[in-house]
Amino acid sequence: MANHLDLEEQEQLDQLKAFWKQYGNLISWVLIAALGAFAGWNLYQRWQIGQASQAAAMYDELERVIKVGDISKLDRAIADMRDKFPSTTYASQASLLAAKVYFEAGKTAEAKSSLLWVADKSPDNGYQSVAKLRLAGLLMDAKSYDDALLQLAGTFPTGFLALVADRRGDIFSLQGKKAEARGQYELAFKSFEEPAEYRRLVEVKLNALGVDPRPAPRVATGTTPAEAADTESKK
Repeated sequence: MANHLDLEEQEQLDQLKAFWKQYGNLISWVLIAALGAFAGWNLYQRWQIGQASQAAAMYDELERVIKVGDISKLDRAIADMRDKFPSTTYASQASLLAAKVYFEAGKTAEAKSSLLWVADKSPDNGYQSVAKLRLAGLLMDAKSYDDALLQLAGTFPTGFLALVADRRGDIFSLQGKKAEARGQYELAFKSFEEPAEYRRLVEVKLNALGVDPRPAPRVATGTTPAEAADTESKK
C-alpha cells in the first residue's frame, strides 16, 4: 500500500515538474509584472499626493501675493505653478484667479493668456468650460466676435450648455444677427431650470427681440381671452 502511495506521489511530482518546466517562466514573468504594476501604482499614488500637497502650498502663496497686490510676483508664481504642477486642479484654479486679477488690473492681454492656458491645458472639462466662457466674454468686449464664437464651438458638459447658448446669443445680437440670437436665447431659456434667476435675464433678452418665450395660456371653451388672461394672472 505504501509503495502504491509512493508511486502516486512520484507521478504527481513528475507532472508538477513537467508543468513548471513548460510554464514556470511564463508564470514567473506574470507575477513579476503584476507585482511591478502594483508597486508602480503605489508609487504613483504617493507621487500624486505629494504633488497635490506641494501645489496646495504654492496656491496658498499665490493667494497671499494677490492680497498684497504685487503683479510681478503674481507673474512668477503663476508661471511656477503651471511649470511644476500643470496637471493639478490647483494650476487651473490659480490660472482662473490670476485671469480675474489681471483683468481688474487692466492687463487684458495677460488675462486672456491665463484663460487660454486653462482652456487648452486644464485636465478638467469644467475648468476648461469656465475659461472658454470668460475668454469669449473678453473677446466679445473687444469686438472680436468670430474669435469669441470659436471659443464657444465644440462640446461642453451638460451643465454649461445654457450659459454657452446665452453667450452665443449675446455675440449674435451684437453682430446684428437677430434670428441667430433669438435661436440661441430660446435654447438657453429652455435649458435653464424654472427657478433660475438667469432664466429671467434670458427672457428679458428675448422680450427685447419681440419674443415671448412663455407659452400662451390655454383658452377653455366658452371663455374669452380676457377671462383666460385674468385667470392666468391669479395663478
